Amino acid sequence: MNGPVLLSVADLADGAAHAPVLGPDAAPVDPLVGVELGAVPSTAVLSRAVERARSHDRLLVGVHEGTDLPEAARTLSAYLDLTLITSGRSLPRPYVGVEDPKAALGRLWEAAAANPRAAFVLGGVLRASAALPVAEALDVESFAYSTLLAGPEFSGWLAGRGTVNAPPEVTDPVLVSRDGDTLRLTLNRPERRNAYGRLLRDALVEGLALAEADPSVRRVLLDGAGPVFCSGGDLAEFGTAPDLTTAHLVRTRAGAALPLHRLRDRVTVRVHGTCVGAGVELPSFARTLIAAPGTTFRLPEIAMGLIPGAGGTVGLPRRIGRWRTLYLALTGLELDAGTALSWGLVDRLS
Repeated sequence: MNGPVLLSVADLADGAAHAPVLGPDAAPVDPLVGVELGAVPSTAVLSRAVERARSHDRLLVGVHEGTDLPEAARTLSAYLDLTLITSGRSLPRPYVGVEDPKAALGRLWEAAAANPRAAFVLGGVLRASAALPVAEALDVESFAYSTLLAGPEFSGWLAGRGTVNAPPEVTDPVLVSRDGDTLRLTLNRPERRNAYGRLLRDALVEGLALAEADPSVRRVLLDGAGPVFCSGGDLAEFGTAPDLTTAHLVRTRAGAALPLHRLRDRVTVRVHGTCVGAGVELPSFARTLIAAPGTTFRLPEIAMGLIPGAGGTVGLPRRIGRWRTLYLALTGLELDAGTALSWGLVDRLS
């Protein structure tokens, strides 16, 4: 197939998106399907379409070429995985404004077709974890991430990456200082663009533990040294865990997402430059997220055959909704600081 299937609401109501999702080789078939939202369906058709959308496996992406959706279409959009609509006004969470919704649908389809297993799992994780408490949602994300680590899409990416050198040991991967009731934690591996590798992760978690143990620390300020806040996971360490169970336990029990969530009311994060992967995911747990003008945000994991694994499917939906999280994760596109502000990913620019 050379492009996405585009269904009407009536087609969706009649079960057109519910054909078998796995082919003879167990690979997902048509992991992403478009739904045209221009026509106004009857109440009965809309009700059936909503029920279908509530119980689907594929990624369902609404498409509307215009700035105003009929009320019936707005009702359905809440149950789709994402709705693309022509830019032009402030939009609520289920919608992403683009210049050409059908062209944007094509780009989403291409990303899903390139790594269909990762795309399929991403949609399921976002839907499943939306109503879960944060700790349980982080477990769901990590279970899925470990599953994909054993999959052919990540194996293909890993083979294409080739051999890379392990990051060198350093003394102070995170700088820790205190000024009155403020504890400052500064990511301090500028030579690796503050990549979220083992040393930096462990040092960050140790710093957060200081704040958790000391109630006199009323504010935690997290920032980064050098030209960027954090470039995401250190690529040299991808695929190096001794086994998938250990990888899951390290992500969830030794990672920074959960302590950041527990400390969220005291945490302010200042980001700048390029924020990639974990550099977007971890700050999303903070109560206050401040971005320097010109900061960009990107989730690249789907192109690697993975999903966000540092808490992105948990923290980001709680800031911008699962729909826009899907858009960022599936496309891998850079989000500029102004759009991040309008979406609520960041709280202010400074």
